[in-house]
Formats: sequence, C-alpha cells, structure tokens
Amino acid sequence: MTEVTATSADAPKKAPRNQWWDVWDQFKSHKGAMLGFVVFMTIVLGVLFGPMLWHFDPTFIDIRARNQGPSWAHPMGTDQLGRDTFARMLSGGRVSLAVGMTAMALSLVVGTFVGVLAGYFKRLDGLLMRTTDLFLALPLLPLLLVIIMLFRDKLSATFGPEGGIFILMVSAIGITSWMQTARIVRGDVLALKEREFVLAARSIGTPNRRMITRHVLPNVLSPILVSATLGIANAIITESALSFLGLGFPPDFPTWGRLLFDSVDYLQQYPERVIWPGLAISLTVLSVNYMGDGLRDALDPRIRGR
Repeated sequence: MTEVTATSADAPKKAPRNQWWDVWDQFKSHKGAMLGFVVFMTIVLGVLFGPMLWHFDPTFIDIRARNQGPSWAHPMGTDQLGRDTFARMLSGGRVSLAVGMTAMALSLVVGTFVGVLAGYFKRLDGLLMRTTDLFLALPLLPLLLVIIMLFRDKLSATFGPEGGIFILMVSAIGITSWMQTARIVRGDVLALKEREFVLAARSIGTPNRRMITRHVLPNVLSPILVSATLGIANAIITESALSFLGLGFPPDFPTWGRLLFDSVDYLQQYPERVIWPGLAISLTVLSVNYMGDGLRDALDPRIRGR
C-alpha cells in the first residue's frame, strides 16, 4: 500500500489545461459560429490569395468584352468597360475588409480607453459618459458626410487619392462607432473594481496604472472581443453605404460598395452585377455576426462546459 502511494506521488503531474482550449471547445459546439467562421475565413483567404491565382487586372479596360455575362473566361461577367467582375470583386474585398478591420481596431482602442477610465475613475465618469451620450445622439450618416466633405480633398492631396480616402474612411468610421464598446466596458469595470482580488491588490498599494493593465483589462477581454467581431460588420456596412453614395474610393479603386454603386444604372439589364457584391457583403456580415454570438457564449464562464 505504501509503495502504491509513493509511486503515485512520484508520477509527473499533468500540466493544467489552458482556458483558451475550453473557449475553443465551447466555440466549436456552436454550429452557427463554426459555419460563420468557415465562411469568413473562406472570404478572407479568397480575397488575399485569389489575385495570385486569377491574373486578370481589375482595372484593365477591354471595350470589346464589355457587358458580357458569366463565362469560363469571366466567371462573373464583365462591366460596362469590359473589366473582369471577378477580379474587381477580389480587389474590392481586400479594401472592404481592410477598412472594416482597421476601423474596428480604432473604435475598439478608443472605446476601451474611454470605458476603462470612466468605470475606474469616478471623477471622470460623468464627463466621459456625457461625451459618449453626445456622440450617440449625433446622426451618424450626416456626420460622416460632413467629415468626408471637409477633409477629403486635403487628405487626398497629402497621401494620394487611395491612401487619403483610406485614412479618412477608417478615421471617420472609427471615431463614430466607439460608443457602444465604451458603455459595455464601463459597466464591466464598475462591477469588477469591487471584486475581492481588486480590493486586495489595492490594499497592498498597487498603483492605478498597474491595476488597470494587470487586473482590470484582462478581465474585460470578453466583451471587448465580442465588440470587435460586431464592429467589423458595422464598419463594412458603413463603408459600403458611403461607397454606394459615391463618397468612398475613386471609381478605378473598387470596393464592394463601389461595385454596387456602379451597377445601379444597369440593374434591369444585368441584375447579376448587383447580386455579386451584395451577396459578398451579406455573407461577410452574417458570418461575423454568427462568430460574435459563438464567441460571446464561449467566453461566458456560466455557459462554458455545458
């Protein structure tokens, strides 16, 4: 009996399981989230590596091949100038996803910064939350139109037509979409700073900067990640809407919204030109939303493990 106990004690201990594996297991059990993940990754890999396999130039004009339907040479047909629609879809996807992810990152940084400060420092709460309410009360689309009309020419002259519009679109979308993240993070921080481990860290004299970076931010990661997935969808829709109104990138710099805008005049004769970019936007937004639902459930410790 003594030998068995000694052998058990001498056996190497198994390393504790990383909690992110539990999150992944819960995420995999959500069928909608996994389907959204597969669709989203297919779209991302397609727009990233598709141009390497499909060698048509999205800006090449061939008047003799204009207004053609789907064929082996042009799977999605050609537009009114003979440009390959499939190549323009791949190129436009790169721009739309880049704008969506970059704008999401900007709004996430601003929203997290404001939310943590408002929730942790009581003296800043009133000022920051009233500022957040002010931004929430502003009409989004007119505000974006004013920003674009004021700064479009200046940024285009400084950074070029494509670079200037990209910076303008990302900045405009980012600074008008951080409010929801700020309110969510603030609510979590208000509840978190009264927890025992935070009070214990404060009692031993932990400075505020270290308290926020070491104890508060890691524990509000769950709502931040969920807001990130939903922010990508909102940013893509906003960019598509602005491009559809003709206020986005130049005509020779395709995005999914710009492709929709260029296809409106040919809707009755060639309806497939509207279907392709509209389908790409819809699939991307739906897949990201499903991923957000699955991520929210996976990061909730009350649901994880069921």
